[in-house]
Amino acid sequence: MTIQLAVFGTLGVLTTAWAVVANGRLFTGGTSGRPSPLESVYYAVGVVSVLLGWYFNVRYTHQYGNQASYVHYTQQLFTNWASDSAAQDYVIVNLVLLPLWTVVDGRRRDLRIPWIFFVISLFTSLAFAMALYLALVERQVRFVATRTAVEPSASPSP
Repeated sequence: MTIQLAVFGTLGVLTTAWAVVANGRLFTGGTSGRPSPLESVYYAVGVVSVLLGWYFNVRYTHQYGNQASYVHYTQQLFTNWASDSAAQDYVIVNLVLLPLWTVVDGRRRDLRIPWIFFVISLFTSLAFAMALYLALVERQVRFVATRTAVEPSASPSP
């Protein structure tokens, strides 16, 4: 374990915890209920993606030692035409579309600190950040539906 990996791992755990704590109302009071099957799939995909990503990132860090950095990592993504194509998709999705999507859609859905999912992606993986975002959106949808069903409807007085 290198210091760099320990720092990134710690930041990944802390930012993920921050997102969950900031949206804690979705996990308390039973308003969102137990995880739905879809939400469970999102969690499973997220966990698998972060485990696979960290497996490869640990290998990368050990292989390149002091050279290992975001800049070097990104340069390594662009090593041939096939990886160039995949890498440009990854970079655009992670640095442009994910932040736009989570911030705009997260605000519309009343998720707290929706920009945190971009930060999470920098320390875990893009797929993990997306899966966590989608899982919280799934909980938020149930949370809103439960609150709407419980609140008395506003009907005009006669």
